[in-house]
Amino acid sequence: MAAGAEEAAPSAREREAALLVGSVLGGTPMLDDLRSLVDEVGGRATGSEANRRSVEWALERFRAAGVTARAEAFRMPMLWLERSASATVQGQGVRFAPRVAAMPFSTATPKGGQSAPLVDAGRGTEADYKRLGARARGAFLLVETDELRDVDGLFREYNEAVGIESRAFAAGAAGVVYMGSRPGNHLYRHSVSVGEKNTRPMLVMERDGAKRALRLLRAGKALTLNAALDLQTGGPYETKNVIGEIRGTTRPDEVVVLGAHLDSWDLGGGALDNGANVAMLIDLARQMQRLGLKPARTLRFALWNGEEQGMHGSAGYTRTHAAELDGHAMALSVDIGCGRITGFYTNGRPPLVPLVDKALKPVEGLGPFTQVDVPVVGTDNYDFMLNGVANLIANQEAATYGPNYHARSDEFEQCDARTLRTNAAVVGSLAWGFATMDEKLPRQSRAEIESLVNSTDLAQQMKAFDVWDEWTNGTRGRSPERQATPGAR
Repeated sequence: MAAGAEEAAPSAREREAALLVGSVLGGTPMLDDLRSLVDEVGGRATGSEANRRSVEWALERFRAAGVTARAEAFRMPMLWLERSASATVQGQGVRFAPRVAAMPFSTATPKGGQSAPLVDAGRGTEADYKRLGARARGAFLLVETDELRDVDGLFREYNEAVGIESRAFAAGAAGVVYMGSRPGNHLYRHSVSVGEKNTRPMLVMERDGAKRALRLLRAGKALTLNAALDLQTGGPYETKNVIGEIRGTTRPDEVVVLGAHLDSWDLGGGALDNGANVAMLIDLARQMQRLGLKPARTLRFALWNGEEQGMHGSAGYTRTHAAELDGHAMALSVDIGCGRITGFYTNGRPPLVPLVDKALKPVEGLGPFTQVDVPVVGTDNYDFMLNGVANLIANQEAATYGPNYHARSDEFEQCDARTLRTNAAVVGSLAWGFATMDEKLPRQSRAEIESLVNSTDLAQQMKAFDVWDEWTNGTRGRSPERQATPGAR
């Protein structure tokens, strides 16, 4: 320090942020909460009994910490759960039973299963379908995949599935069978690209079994697949988000939402996706309450349901709280597992970048942090973005996320405790910064949101996640502003 220079004393808010950061880095119950959620409650598909237990579990955790909490109902458009799934591949002198999983929104098969020829669809490209020609009609199409190694590969899977499946449907296929892309023969859930509109059995087959089938087919062996999918399906029903709240002192009608999704798929325990970040948000609320910290704005710790089946819980929140959205200062989603947070997606809002930088100042030593100003679809920031609310997604290192995504292997051991605590400190600093800073970005108009859609790849992403039609038909996102009637007062 130069002679005569003095370091400015920290402000009250800086001291509060330091207290919070230090607290979550210490010996809190966060990991015990994660272990309980993953091992005791387990996989939590929306609509299941385990999911209903998880709502009560979360309410108990908030209330034990002295944090006000409530369950908020919202509507799910369709019930989809797998009871059981099995398959048999057979041909002359060949019979084996690879493990399979139904893809979410697959249709059920008749009792005893559905049989059809199993044919080699290559990678599912246009050239592959042209090669198949009429053989695709009425057949199960076996699609070869690369082994998934990272998050980039995961998004590539989502994007490629749209074309693969649309071509299969146009060809009149009985259904699609994907070679499992996860290492170790782990099964996983990967939603059908058209969601609830799907009309066919759709499956993932364990990788080694699918490779065996492809070798046989490519050696000239004719094969038949019998798929038996017993599913629990139904129409619209009601389920619940969990909202913990610490009310603001001087600006209580302005709201900062911190979100992670409580639901998971059911093959594993849902630690990476997204139990770890549920436990983190509960712990942040607990430590704020324990320290007696009082935010200026209201902090809502939102544990969403229905995320895996179309991000319906956060969509339900934006409808329930539509009259309050002008007052929402920021909505955060943390949903990329347990990898180190490297910054935040600011989703096409350049003025948000310096505000994030400011909020992260107390934890700059845990960085560096880089903000990425591109819009991202696929998690619970989405409906806030389409409603014009400033929104963020934590950008995280891949760590073990990709290969274990929605898979049987998504268990407690996938999360590194030290990294999870460091992430809690980063999110805590961000949350406290937005809950106490003077700045607040205005809510965007419908026209501004449309401009973002038209000037980026948002439309392509929305189609890949089967949410484009809801935007275009006006059932999701901010409504067009009403035009004043001439002469009206």
